[in-house]
Amino acid sequence: MNYHKALMELSHSPAFINRERQHKLAALTTLCAEQLEVERVSVWQFPEQREHIESEWLHTPDGANAKATSLYKSANPEYFSALESERVLSVPDAQEDPRTRAFAPGYLVPRGIRSMLDAPIFDGARLSGVLCLESTTRRQWTLPEISFVIAIADTISLMNTHEAWLDSKQALEYATRYDSLTGLLNINSLRDRVGYLVEKLERRGLGTLALIWVDVDRLKSINDGLGAQVGDNVIEEIGQRLKQINVPGKDLLARIGGDEYALIIRNRTDPDTLEQTASRIRHEVSKPIRLNGHSITVGVSLGICHLPGDCSTTEELLRGAEAAMYNAKHQGRGRFSFFDSSIQVSARSRFELENDLRSAIKEHELDVFYQPITDASGSSVESVEALVRWHHPERGWLSPIEFLDIARGGGLMYALGDCVLRRVCEHWQWARNRQITLPEVSVNLAPEQVLVAELPRRIKTMCAEQDVPVNTLHFEVTEDAIQGDLNAISVLLEELVAAGAQLSIDDFGTGYSSLSRLKGLPFSRIKIDRSFISNIPDDEDDCAIILSILGLAKGLGLSVVAEGVETAAHEQWLRRQGCDYLQGYLYSRPLPFDQLVERFFTSQ
Repeated sequence: MNYHKALMELSHSPAFINRERQHKLAALTTLCAEQLEVERVSVWQFPEQREHIESEWLHTPDGANAKATSLYKSANPEYFSALESERVLSVPDAQEDPRTRAFAPGYLVPRGIRSMLDAPIFDGARLSGVLCLESTTRRQWTLPEISFVIAIADTISLMNTHEAWLDSKQALEYATRYDSLTGLLNINSLRDRVGYLVEKLERRGLGTLALIWVDVDRLKSINDGLGAQVGDNVIEEIGQRLKQINVPGKDLLARIGGDEYALIIRNRTDPDTLEQTASRIRHEVSKPIRLNGHSITVGVSLGICHLPGDCSTTEELLRGAEAAMYNAKHQGRGRFSFFDSSIQVSARSRFELENDLRSAIKEHELDVFYQPITDASGSSVESVEALVRWHHPERGWLSPIEFLDIARGGGLMYALGDCVLRRVCEHWQWARNRQITLPEVSVNLAPEQVLVAELPRRIKTMCAEQDVPVNTLHFEVTEDAIQGDLNAISVLLEELVAAGAQLSIDDFGTGYSSLSRLKGLPFSRIKIDRSFISNIPDDEDDCAIILSILGLAKGLGLSVVAEGVETAAHEQWLRRQGCDYLQGYLYSRPLPFDQLVERFFTSQ
């Protein structure tokens, strides 16, 4: 049975697209029940407090209804914990399984339910509900069945996203002005607001501003130890705490980076008041955060910059607050620091590095290293990934981690991506002129590039200028890059595919919203993030996640690349599970172009 074909036919039919939500839920649950021959299919949702879930729709052999039924976390803690940590619950014996047996007396036994299969439903990046299959016969759920149920759940997730956008008259404005994870304003909104206030101060000659730059300490260790989803939950919680905090002169709060926020304070900017504000922020953030059975405590480092006094422009205010924050971190974290002349050198250094990078991009001085991607045997190079590098005239070779944040903060990511693609085209042309056949080249696209409608035209123009076929390129985009206007992004990516390029989702598995978006976008490959590879085959959770991704990819007709393959054990396990391609230090570190050619392609 071609489950996914049936779902595709339903979800793309005008009769489905134009119906109201309840009609769509009825059609999806009926399809699921008929295809998998299961008696009960229900859609559940979390209310705002998330202390229980309540049924939104139920399909049974006797018909469907929207009568609300609730299940509470307090009575079923194991089940709720499993939803948060495992996401997909495959339960052959629901009445005995530790995760679901609490339901047995009041729910499972009276209804004769023996097996359950639950898949998560999202609203953006937030777990908002669950699709539940309940069978009166004991079943061992297969990977194709699990993949199909995930696809149904993802369709409902996509409906949630679409409905949220329909409710907003400013969908595109929201995508470009707000942070998708926390709902807070983003750095673009922050800059605009500061610019407006600075102009107002100059015009009136009255008032003061202060910017408090807040950086979360220890977030990387939380991501490494507990997973990226827990890290995202921590970021969300801290954003909510900062949003709710009431401090004198508070004007605007924004999330300005992965673990960074900024708070504008108007007029109440005397040192004593700002010191009290900083202490209040540190106190509120340091309260324990309870997630998935863990009690997590984090601290923050804060930098404070004044206008006028410390600076006179919007960019100087942002740079000064950031420099003060780094000064606080260098003093031992969990502190705050006012901007002054003693740390101006640090801010100037970052400013100078940005200017150097801007010049390097303009003069086409960035270089590209390449890392091979092999077939499943690890013996044949199937493609190579292009990775930007910068040889600074004074600091030597710099890796992306040392300058990409500066490029992003300076609005240079689109130009940087343009520079990388030009270098790739030059290398490809050099090889062709010497009768050296290079494989397909993967090039990373930053979110800032995917948001620019002219990108496909720019890529086609550059390839034409260099006489490089577009079909030699394979573009990789991260999940972050597809969080904006889905229709606009889909048009852009479809245009790239129409020109001959292929597309991959990079770092797959570090987030969840991509599942609901993946079906509607023209990707041909998934790249599993290296964080899931490092501990296989010993880590059962990572193995289960990888198997789930492989099953999903197979169901959707996608190939899979595993990143971060560093040991023979990694290679052997991935090969046994049917992973298509492998990439990592086991085969090669990223190499300069001449070394890549000499090592892998000179024998041709």
